[in-house]
Amino acid sequence: MRTDGGAPATMRAVAIDAFGGPERLTVHEIAVPAVDRHEVLIRVDTASVGIWDAKVRRGQWADGHERFPMVLGFDGAGTIAELGDDVHGLHLGDAVYGYAYGEGDGGFYAEYVLLSAEHVAPMPASLDFREAGAIPVTGLTALAGIDDALGLRAGQTLLVHGATAGVGTVAVQLAKRRGARVIATANGGDGRELLRRLGVDEAVDTQHDDVLAIARRVAPNGVDAILALAGGRDLERCIAALREGGTIAHPNGVAVPAGVPARAFDGVPTPQTFARLTATIDAAPIDVPITATYSLDDAAEAHRRLERGHVLGKIVLVVDAEEAVEEKVA
Repeated sequence: MRTDGGAPATMRAVAIDAFGGPERLTVHEIAVPAVDRHEVLIRVDTASVGIWDAKVRRGQWADGHERFPMVLGFDGAGTIAELGDDVHGLHLGDAVYGYAYGEGDGGFYAEYVLLSAEHVAPMPASLDFREAGAIPVTGLTALAGIDDALGLRAGQTLLVHGATAGVGTVAVQLAKRRGARVIATANGGDGRELLRRLGVDEAVDTQHDDVLAIARRVAPNGVDAILALAGGRDLERCIAALREGGTIAHPNGVAVPAGVPARAFDGVPTPQTFARLTATIDAAPIDVPITATYSLDDAAEAHRRLERGHVLGKIVLVVDAEEAVEEKVA
């Protein structure tokens, strides 16, 4: 094992002792996990807060084999504190981002997180720790949707429904880079303004605008593809705008109407997918909107903010933050 000598025996971590509401998230003092030959110990700077974290907290994905206390946090960023002997291509002190899903020793809501080296990659040079900590799950998912599930090409028209959260804000930027014409939906005027700032061709406020009418004006013969990041009646209006033979894709967990042929996908962390994400961001910077920043101690408040809804971009926890700053970026 290679170490910078700075990791303590114990650490502060936000964990749950039972499933339930945000109040279950409390600060614990737990052991820093030991590093195996193929693992990386990261000193966490920033942890992402996502709806998937809330689902874990509520027990929606429980399989009966959970161990408590359970440290949450699927993704984040920090610096390497220790390396297993069989880890290559990473170095002590490297700024990295990673994805903790499926790891057995806890997540990013902590001062340190232990990951398989395959789930860790050097941070893109254009991102700071806040942005890099916010993007692993959303970036990998957006790439999987735009490139793998849809195979989006230059000249095509894409409709992204539910585009103002983490996956959508990355997906619309990737789609524009692929040369597509992008129609994107928001739930409110502030979301519409965010999408305009991110470069979409048509930003639709579903509270006041008719998405089907706008899509038919932009693409009279129908849109080529739909990326469904939210369900509901507005999605049905979007689907009516799809041309014959067009493609619908959605992340697993987003419900599409029964009988509608659609491709489900997930963002999967591998060295190859992380390399694609990093290369994409390094080729031209990605805007990573962060709507609220909280300290580790305020993780429960971060989850309450998440569950109030209408999150534009991402919420993050900063481990060493001196104070929480809510609604940092609108």
